[in-house]
Amino acid sequence: MTILSGPHLWPASRAGATLTVDLAAIASNYRLLCDKANTAVCAAVVKADAYGLGAEQVAPVLEKAGAREFFVAHVDEGIALRKIVSAEARITVLHGPRPDAAAECVYFDLRPVLNSLEQVDLWKKEVIRQQGALDAVLQVDSGMSRFGLSLKDVQTLADDPDCLKGIRTNLVMSHLACADEPKNPANEMQRQRLLEMAAYLPSAPLSLSASSGIFLGSAYHMGLVRPGAALYGIAPNSDETNPLKQVVRLQARVLQLRNVDAGDGVGYGLTYQPQGPRRIATVAVGYADGFSRQNGGMGCAWFGDIRLPIVGRVSMDSLALDVSDVPEALLHADMHVDLIGARRSVDDVAAAAGTIGYEVLTSLGGRYYREYTE
Repeated sequence: MTILSGPHLWPASRAGATLTVDLAAIASNYRLLCDKANTAVCAAVVKADAYGLGAEQVAPVLEKAGAREFFVAHVDEGIALRKIVSAEARITVLHGPRPDAAAECVYFDLRPVLNSLEQVDLWKKEVIRQQGALDAVLQVDSGMSRFGLSLKDVQTLADDPDCLKGIRTNLVMSHLACADEPKNPANEMQRQRLLEMAAYLPSAPLSLSASSGIFLGSAYHMGLVRPGAALYGIAPNSDETNPLKQVVRLQARVLQLRNVDAGDGVGYGLTYQPQGPRRIATVAVGYADGFSRQNGGMGCAWFGDIRLPIVGRVSMDSLALDVSDVPEALLHADMHVDLIGARRSVDDVAAAAGTIGYEVLTSLGGRYYREYTE
C-alpha cells in the first residue's frame, strides 16, 4: 500500500483527525460498475470535488481505470477538471451553460447539458457566434420535476427543427427519482417516459441511470450510465448487501480523558447523564468538520473491536465518547478512534444522523489531514 500526501493545512501531528481515501478502492468500484453496466459506457461523476474526496486525486485514478466520460455540476468544476484529466477525456456539465459562461464551455471543451428551452436558445446563440456546430446533451424531465425539458418543450423542438440547428445532440438523458427503491413503479414509469420523449428528439444514445439505477438491470443501462456515489462506496440500495468497497476512513484524535459519576452531565445541555461511573473521551471532531450534530447520542466510534457510543451533543469542534470498555492500559490522550472505518461505513454514519451517505461524504471538512492510498 502506497501512502500519498494530500492537501492539508497542517501536519498530521497537529490535525484533529486523519481522513484516508483509498484510491485503489475507487478504481475497483469503477471496474465493478463497468462490468455491471455491460455494454453501456460507464462515465464517472466527480462533481462537488469528487463528492468531497478531492477531484485532483480521484479523477486521474478513474481515468487510469478506464473512464473517458466525466460529469460535473458547474462550469467552474469543469474548467478545474480539464486541467486534471487528459485532453481526450470528455467533460459534461450537468447544470448547462450560464449566459456569461457559454464561451468558456467552448474554450475549455466542456459539453453542456441543456435543461430548458432557454438553455437551448443560449447554446444556439453560441453556435452562431462560433460559426460551427457544437456538442450538447439534452435532458428531459421524465417525472422528477427537477431538471429537464418538459414534454411540451420537447414537442416544441420537434415542431421546429431549426431550434437545434448546429447543436450536435450526442446524448439524451434523464434522472431516476427512486432508483434506490428497486420495486418502486416510478422507475419503470420514468424509463418508458424517457423512451417516449426521446422519440421526438434527434437520434442519440440514452442515459437514465446514475449509481443506484445501474443495479436495476440491463433495461436501465441504455447507452451510458453515470455513477457517482457508488464510486465512493455508498450502497446502491438498502435491500441488498453493499457490493462496493469502502473508500474512506476517518480517524479522530482523543484530546482528553475523564471519569464521570452517576448523574454527571456531559456536553451542551447536559443531555447525557450516566447511571453509574463512566470513562469519557473528548475527541477532536465536531460539526464544523462535517460530522453532523445529529450523531449526538445516536452514533458511535470504534477502537479495534470495541464499540464506543457517542454521548451527549456533538459540538462545533468536538464530541464525547464512552470509552469505559477500553482497557485502562490502552487509554491515553492522543490515541485515535475510528469514526468511519471497517466497522462503521459512511452509510452507517448517515443512518445514525438521519441522512444519506452522499451528505456525509460531501460534508467532510477541510480541517482533516488527508492521506491517499493506492
